[in-house]
Amino acid sequence: QIQRALRSLTIPLERLHIMKGHMIQDMCKGLSRQTHTQAKVRMLPTYICSTPNGTEKGNFLVVELCQNQVRTLLVTLYGDGNMSPQMMYKIFDMPEGIRKGEGEALFDFIAQCVSQFLAETTISDTGSSQERLPLGFVFPFSCRQTQLDKAELLSWSKGFSCSDVVGKDVVQLLQSAINKQQELIHVDVVALMNDTVGTMMTCSMEGRPCEVAMVADKGSNCCFMAEAYLVETTEETSGRMCVNTEWGCFGDDGSLNDILTPYDECVDEESSNPGEKRFEKLVGSLYLGEIVRHALIGLTAEKALFTGTDAAVLKQKGVFTTQHVLEIINHEDGTTDVKRVLELLGLQPSERDCSRVQQVCRAVVGRAVTLHAAGLAAILSYMAQTREMETLMVNVGVEGELYTGYTRFEEILQSVSRLLAPECIATLLPSRDGSGRGAAMVTAVALRLAAQRREVDQVLAPLRLSRADLEQVQALMRQEMERGLGKNTNATASVRMLPTYVSHTPDGTERGDFLALDLGGTNFRVLVVHVTEEGISMASEIYVIPAAIMQGTGEGLFDHIIDCIIDFQTKQNMMTQLLPLGFTFSFPCQQVGLDKALLLTWTKGFSASGCVGQDVVQLLREAAQRKQHTGLQVVALVNDTVGTMMSCGYDDPKCEIGLIVGTGTNACYMEEMRNVGTVEGDQGRMCINMEWGAFGDNGCLDHIFTHFDKVVDDTTINPGKQRFEKLISGMYLGEIVRQILMVMTEKQLLFQGRPCPKLQTKNIFQTKFLSTIELNGLALRQIRAILQELELDASFEDSVLMREVCQTVSLRAAQLCAAGLAAVVEKMRENRGVDQLSVTVGVDGTLYKLHPCFSKNLQMTLKELAPNCNVDFLLSEDGSGKGAALVAAVACRAASP
Repeated sequence: QIQRALRSLTIPLERLHIMKGHMIQDMCKGLSRQTHTQAKVRMLPTYICSTPNGTEKGNFLVVELCQNQVRTLLVTLYGDGNMSPQMMYKIFDMPEGIRKGEGEALFDFIAQCVSQFLAETTISDTGSSQERLPLGFVFPFSCRQTQLDKAELLSWSKGFSCSDVVGKDVVQLLQSAINKQQELIHVDVVALMNDTVGTMMTCSMEGRPCEVAMVADKGSNCCFMAEAYLVETTEETSGRMCVNTEWGCFGDDGSLNDILTPYDECVDEESSNPGEKRFEKLVGSLYLGEIVRHALIGLTAEKALFTGTDAAVLKQKGVFTTQHVLEIINHEDGTTDVKRVLELLGLQPSERDCSRVQQVCRAVVGRAVTLHAAGLAAILSYMAQTREMETLMVNVGVEGELYTGYTRFEEILQSVSRLLAPECIATLLPSRDGSGRGAAMVTAVALRLAAQRREVDQVLAPLRLSRADLEQVQALMRQEMERGLGKNTNATASVRMLPTYVSHTPDGTERGDFLALDLGGTNFRVLVVHVTEEGISMASEIYVIPAAIMQGTGEGLFDHIIDCIIDFQTKQNMMTQLLPLGFTFSFPCQQVGLDKALLLTWTKGFSASGCVGQDVVQLLREAAQRKQHTGLQVVALVNDTVGTMMSCGYDDPKCEIGLIVGTGTNACYMEEMRNVGTVEGDQGRMCINMEWGAFGDNGCLDHIFTHFDKVVDDTTINPGKQRFEKLISGMYLGEIVRQILMVMTEKQLLFQGRPCPKLQTKNIFQTKFLSTIELNGLALRQIRAILQELELDASFEDSVLMREVCQTVSLRAAQLCAAGLAAVVEKMRENRGVDQLSVTVGVDGTLYKLHPCFSKNLQMTLKELAPNCNVDFLLSEDGSGKGAALVAAVACRAASP
């Protein structure tokens, strides 16, 4: 019988593995927005998103509600790594009846304890200008928290049942009670947490973060730092948040039924909440004595124990306490202590009874520790999975009567959790003084983060644009467009509104083979484009332009281009054919005809001499003559924005706007000829290349420019020029971010104020870095890895803040781009005299295509600013190549009779 009883209390390893799997499933259920109401493991968010970093300083008050006491504590932190916080505390016994009385009386009593404690305590000066006294409240009951200082009680436990508290905000109840006490007028309840979270923060003090805490006490619970985006029941998506698992209810759905013994069933039936908290009733020290008592009753009935003596005393509930159990099992040598404990209870055990009782006690407590280990293993494995780590090394804070009272607790916990989660290495940190010190840390961290938040908002405020700001930018853009189109105002307009002499978009009847040349940056391409009834096919080759040629002479540059064309035609076996060529030239030009354009200025790092003011097509033709290449027929010069519109126009006839948001930014659109004052004729339409990157060069956007933008502008090769582009395009966003990070480091908001020499490096943040860091749900570990690649030693909070900076900068870029586009579509709508305009924008550029939020933010803002326009966006497939060929094709179609 003894063996059978011991076997029923032993859980095999494979069953523990299954339990670990169930626990992880239930945790996921508890975190999911859809299923959290059905989950037994509640996974309650605590709104604690950060562990201490050692810079916290000031005086912090803590009040902790315990089983039958109220603990008050004053913790003083000096911001010196918090190695030696000063602590004073006082414990007040709770009067009889308060636990089951009125809620108001309970909170009034707590406030009186605080008042009395403060009257007897002198508060030290920490050098922080502190007028108010923040209070952290440790409230060890199950609450639904919606902020750090807002929590509704879900249910009482541990013998409490005060009226009028369940469903109410306990922080508010405590604050109201405090406000009644005149001398507590300066005390603010800042944070509420349960004892498990308090333990985690207490153990985080020693200069090493603790990210898991387990309480093995009368009740049992565990909390850990989860990736915040997985906590779907909150709005928080970046960083981590501590989740209070409330795992005591695990198994209430029957998943533990096969390991329950008859003894567990008896304990459950006699409890105040049968069928609930099944896991806790197997592991909590409130129940272990009772499980042993029922096991002993059963074995006595089967005549395996206390034969021939009176064991009626075992029938009394509560007679056998966990304290008795621990005394029996902690003394390994012999049974003298066992005999003493049993005799004190009024039993007359034989030697054999003593050793059997000891075996039963060991089995019950051993099972409790093993189950704790399986729960811990579930949490550790879940953390390793969600952080995508092959090996997780983590500190686990532990406290509670069972942990401190059983000498082998740590050894069993470590070995079993290691078997179940071999990929995780947990270091156990004993909590030294309960949750009080941790509650002070939570409060201190909350205040540090709130102060930091105010400062961060102050730094980022100038970059956050209101609806009114954007409407003003839209109106200014419209004004500049009108000036650029006007015959007399064009010369002084910042938006040049250059006519392109492209007067039709494709209609689908174009046919033939065309060459295209695409020059827009350090690489350039030569293509052959076949336009047939079946569609378009292309072959192309990319050639590099060395810096020496970009910055050398014009002749050298165009000779290099012709050499590359000859190379391409030779490889394609096309040297003998005379093909029409469309030339994409992505620099500001004044077009005088479709195949005649004067270069206005070089941009993008080009500075070849003898080109500005010259006809680019002519320069290309002259180079062809020098190289004796006669098979070139240049029919059209377009810029990449027009090419983008044309290539999308082939697929969608409604496409009458081209937009580029990449290294640079620009837009073009089909304007009514009657509005184009710079070209003769009033019939039909013409595509206008806006060159909107220079919008604001006349100072009209100065109010939008921040200190960061000015610094970035000053360090470019063209200060004061292309001002709009410098707020939007990929080439500059990374630099704006770097400038903000430098200011934040200076203000000690980043890297804990440590100087970061690497941040001084210009262009260290490429825009692709912005795209990566903003990917939704990207684990912070990955952000940290990116930052470490840049030799930036960033903590998790640093990573969260850097993501916010990137989001702010890229959101502003998308909004400004939308304001410009809103001016364009509204003008087209008015031109055409319609209430609703339907139009498609052909878009190209890496920022638009690769950034995870840019396009969404752009489209959303455009809808708000131009509600009467239905705008579709079509991604251009190779605008500058295919588009240039299509301009040539449309020109040939128009020219042929």
